[in-house]
Amino acid sequence: MVVQQHRSGGGARAVCALAVVGVMAATAGCGGGGGGDSAVADERGGADALEAVRRAAEVLGGTVSGTGRAAVAGAASRSVAGSAQVRTSMQTAAGGTWVTIRGRGTYDFRSRAGRLTVVLPEDVAGADVHRPITELLVPGALYMMNRGAGVPADKWVRVDTTALADGNLVTGGVTDPMVAAELLRGARQVTYEGRTEIAGVPVRHYRGVADIGRAAREASPESRGSLAAAAKGFRTRTVPFDAYVDDQGRLRKVSHRFSFADGGSAVEVVSTTLLSGFGVPVAVRLPDDRDIYTGSIQQR
Repeated sequence: MVVQQHRSGGGARAVCALAVVGVMAATAGCGGGGGGDSAVADERGGADALEAVRRAAEVLGGTVSGTGRAAVAGAASRSVAGSAQVRTSMQTAAGGTWVTIRGRGTYDFRSRAGRLTVVLPEDVAGADVHRPITELLVPGALYMMNRGAGVPADKWVRVDTTALADGNLVTGGVTDPMVAAELLRGARQVTYEGRTEIAGVPVRHYRGVADIGRAAREASPESRGSLAAAAKGFRTRTVPFDAYVDDQGRLRKVSHRFSFADGGSAVEVVSTTLLSGFGVPVAVRLPDDRDIYTGSIQQR
């Protein structure tokens, strides 16, 4: 796929446009993330906090094993996630104004496949009404329908996520839910912030920093390529996060704060994933080759 980029002014506008082009235009050298594992001890701190966060992906995929002392303890013998309803948001700022890309759909954590509808904010779409974008998420690839900007209305755009500088952590306007959870495998500083509720569900709130390089090394083979690409593409290799885990060890919400360089300026993107309705049926049918557009794509 050939991508032609036509940049316009405004950091947030450019970032949001990037989020549906399929190519990360703003790339930068990575900074080193040093230091060893650490955590603040409290009622769910220390090793408990680290374990609860690092094992989130295992619980979601139903592969958790062992007998940890953290919030995941007992999850293997009770219920696991397998699949879930997903709501996402991706925010960035320009001139003090936050703009948000929102997504909604379902995701299967075992097959690592999902289908989401992504809605761009009006100021990114411009004067023309932009139809919602349908995104299919599978290991190593992103498929987009209603991409616009020269793509026929009945065609899909396919992007190799392992070839993107950010591993598709922000490019598609949605962070793949399983990759978001796998990123927590790189957690090396975690504190327990206390109990709260999300949509009426009691959860434990953890705050910390994840190392993308470590997450890539410890991730499942399906997520490793995307995270390895991201480890090279972001401004820094460390990603602050807030994670909310229920009493069965299931990740209910996670927010990552990514930072990269755009023309020499640091740009922050906050990606949030909300999970509910565990066990929901998920149907993802990939398009045939004849339905995939291979021409040029213009960025507005």
